[in-house]
Amino acid sequence: MADESKDADLLGRMPELKDSEFREISALVHDKFGIKLPDQKKILVQGRLQGFLKKNSIKTFSEYIRKVRADKTDHELVELVNRITTNHTYFFRESDHFGFFSKTVLPEITDRQASRGVRDIRVWCAGCSSGEEPYALVMLMMEALGSGYAGWNAGVLATDISAKVLAMAKRGVYERDQVDKVPPPIRAKYFKPSGDGGCEVCPTVKKEVTFRSLNLMNAVFPFKKPFQVIFCRNVMIYFDSPTKLALVRRYAKHLEPGGYLFIGHSESLLHEATEFEYVCPAVYRKKA
Repeated sequence: MADESKDADLLGRMPELKDSEFREISALVHDKFGIKLPDQKKILVQGRLQGFLKKNSIKTFSEYIRKVRADKTDHELVELVNRITTNHTYFFRESDHFGFFSKTVLPEITDRQASRGVRDIRVWCAGCSSGEEPYALVMLMMEALGSGYAGWNAGVLATDISAKVLAMAKRGVYERDQVDKVPPPIRAKYFKPSGDGGCEVCPTVKKEVTFRSLNLMNAVFPFKKPFQVIFCRNVMIYFDSPTKLALVRRYAKHLEPGGYLFIGHSESLLHEATEFEYVCPAVYRKKA
């Protein structure tokens, strides 16, 4: 009986993350995705990965690291990042940004484009997670432009590194608590019941969002035309200062003069990012 208890204890024991293994994981995710894992994140990383290792009969973190390195497609590395970062979001998170976009940015863009004889609105959501942000922006553009929306080449490009969250975003089905912040008139107009107690984004909105896989650490982004607006919110909190600065400079290259960059309220642009000027909390404009 004592031997059986000992065996059960061994079977139930979670693998422990050694300091050397944590440093190796940190180097992997930083080199590929720019994510900085300070030492105090070791317990978080261990906690978020232990269940996966046990479920997949992986006895040690070193064995897991070998599995990640052996995958030349980087799928395992992307899934590792998904497990140790937070993808939780909801519609109209940090709602003042959406108010500023609707009341200030959109009229400015449409007036400027109309004066040029152009009807093109280019918006990029970088690190779009499960899709709430790009869908909300399309809804606001449809509300602002009304029946004239069809006459604009608008819509939103939404990118993320995770195939899992992109699949969720394309599906466009959300739990009730994820849509609680949506104003009731917009919820009634742009959502429908999903059949499982949730809400689904209407097809007219879905077709206006283009979802693509993209690693923000790529040295070059594959865009031929500049954007007027880039949303990159609550993404750079995972990056160290040099990585953030390099990314912000790449964003500047892909924004029109006078274009807007939205970041998370817990983030800030470095003083060295001279391409931008401060507009209001977590909103910056590229200098003309």
